[in-house]
Amino acid sequence: MFGKILIANRGEIALRVQRACRELGIRTVAVHSEPDRDLMHVKLADESVCIGPAPSDRSYLNIPAVIAAAEVTDAEAIHPGYGFLSENADFAERVEKSGFAFIGPRPETIRLMGDKIAAKQAMLKAGVPCVPGSDGPLPDAPEAIKALARDIGYPVILKAAGGGGGRGMRVVHTEAHLINAANLTRAEAARAFGNPVLYMEKFLETPRHIEFQVLCDAHGHCIHLGERDCSTQRRHQKVIEEAPAPGIRPEQRERIGAAVVQACELMGYRGAGTIEFLYDPVSETFYFIEMNTRVQVEHPVTEAITGVDIVKAQIRVAAGLPLGLQQADIVLRGHALECRINAEDPERFVPSPGQVSAWHAPGGPGIRVDSHLYAGYRVPPFYDSMIAKIIAHGGSRDEALQRMRSALRETSIEGIQSNIALHRRILEDTQFAAGSVHIHYLEALLNL
Repeated sequence: MFGKILIANRGEIALRVQRACRELGIRTVAVHSEPDRDLMHVKLADESVCIGPAPSDRSYLNIPAVIAAAEVTDAEAIHPGYGFLSENADFAERVEKSGFAFIGPRPETIRLMGDKIAAKQAMLKAGVPCVPGSDGPLPDAPEAIKALARDIGYPVILKAAGGGGGRGMRVVHTEAHLINAANLTRAEAARAFGNPVLYMEKFLETPRHIEFQVLCDAHGHCIHLGERDCSTQRRHQKVIEEAPAPGIRPEQRERIGAAVVQACELMGYRGAGTIEFLYDPVSETFYFIEMNTRVQVEHPVTEAITGVDIVKAQIRVAAGLPLGLQQADIVLRGHALECRINAEDPERFVPSPGQVSAWHAPGGPGIRVDSHLYAGYRVPPFYDSMIAKIIAHGGSRDEALQRMRSALRETSIEGIQSNIALHRRILEDTQFAAGSVHIHYLEALLNL
């Protein structure tokens, strides 16, 4: 096991990784930007290193600065958390070439899954169902593009091969708009990702977003921890997640779970990962969309229903230890929901940085709060606005819902605005309570 780990992230996920390290008896190094010197995990770390000014590209995305911090503190491994450098294959490669362990997949796997076309081809090879679409990059010839769209059937969606996080996508409903949409999306992809390559898929009108959590060790052994439903989202950004997904039958879970495990074994996957699907509830069909090669924001709901500590498993696997779990060991117990609490205007959804004058976290049976907040902390304007995650676990979905409603009523944040009122509204909505929402549900609720 490692003696010291550098945490290359900030906020609640950095504190979450630090807690896992403490439980494993591992010392921690916190890296931080200049305005983040007062973050909770920085105060609690064994050592801390300032790696640059506020802009991410000069601090958290500065690969030489992160690696230099690991060198001067004699860290043995680097945990990237999520976001920032967590899915950067070049960073993972630099970490390993510098003599440190990267707590995540191998660089070549990150590279493979980062290319959406290559990822889709890898999943098809493993027998994982994919959305009908192009077998490779979108052709250049306009007539060939039109012919492909006719074969797939409108509406179609154009996606950037190097995209992610809801960016680099455009829905097209008619042939008259297809070529112009392709040209615009190519230009946007080139600017945003440095890669103009596109692919085309059938656009599913009202699917659900369902993802499977996997864990794999370096010895070729993989398991899955069941699925999560992340359909409650705004502009492709998740707002509420839950596990297991409502309405998914055990035989469906077993079938798709076996397929994702087989895919991970074929690619030699290592660490924690999430394979995401669009699910058509009418045909009860799963369609692969992408794989995230890191720990997810919503990992706590899976931890709640399985009892597996995903972050500690990541660390053990990176140290070369066997997973120590078989698929038969994974039993789903009860139901869990997670609400992402953001520092933002609840009406306009713009960030609300500033000083937190008071903070009261909820409690009670089945309630977990992952947050770096404390009274007096100043939320900076430079980074993602998420400031807390509230997780409610119950013996049933109804019990988890009631516990979450109570938790949201107890939560108090003063000095800045938050989206707690939005979460309360969603949880009182009859469609959400029935567990029948799709990926466009929230925008329809908000008339966006």
